[in-house]
Amino acid sequence: MIRALALLLVLLFGAPAAQAGDAQDFAFEQKAGATVPGDIALTEADGRQVRLGDVTGARPAILALGYFHCPSLCSVVRDDLLDALSHTGLEAGADYDLLVVSIDPTETPEDAANAKADDMDRYPAAGAARGWHFLCGNAAATGALAAAVGFKSRYDVHLKQFLHPAGLVVLTPQRRVSGYVLGVGYHAGDIRTAVTVASTGGIAKAALPLLLLCFHYDATTGRYSLAIVKILRLAGILTILVIGGTVWLAARHGRRA
Repeated sequence: MIRALALLLVLLFGAPAAQAGDAQDFAFEQKAGATVPGDIALTEADGRQVRLGDVTGARPAILALGYFHCPSLCSVVRDDLLDALSHTGLEAGADYDLLVVSIDPTETPEDAANAKADDMDRYPAAGAARGWHFLCGNAAATGALAAAVGFKSRYDVHLKQFLHPAGLVVLTPQRRVSGYVLGVGYHAGDIRTAVTVASTGGIAKAALPLLLLCFHYDATTGRYSLAIVKILRLAGILTILVIGGTVWLAARHGRRA
């Protein structure tokens, strides 16, 4: 519940100020319709060198950018996505491909392999072995991919983690950006719809400009930062006021009638 409320409140009020700069600097720059280059060089979890075009092109792709040793929200994004996918009825490698790409150039194929094995163990899915791609690459390659889909990030030496937004990018078989699913708390119906639209080459309308930054989430406590909690409390008060005002207006209108 707190996760869903946090998403709504960030949408309504904007994200709390980042320790390392303006939080809005890390919002997705939605590039619906843009083509992602197929020659971006990456490394699969099994150590194979591939180009992005080698693991895309036959079907829609769901792109999750983050990093495997993230202490905050990246694992939540993957958990929510894989849980939603398990209820869509979609088959990996047949209906979609999943690309989990590390933005940390220090991470290795071994890191990718460990993350993939853990995720496949917890979320067994038909076709996952061939349709789930856990990838890493150097800064130039992952930077080019991130820039192509409007994903912004920066490593903060004080927080000792990357600052980046939470969300997914869905690509058409032609590697055009079909749409975005932002935040966390994904629903199977939303994921299935996004994949279906992308499968036909469709370009979805821009997603609501929701901004939830990875470092606002504390994985050790399963909670959002104090700033988010304060916004939650404020929104609770505002919700009560809105409901009260609606009831008052309805009662007043009834008396006039």
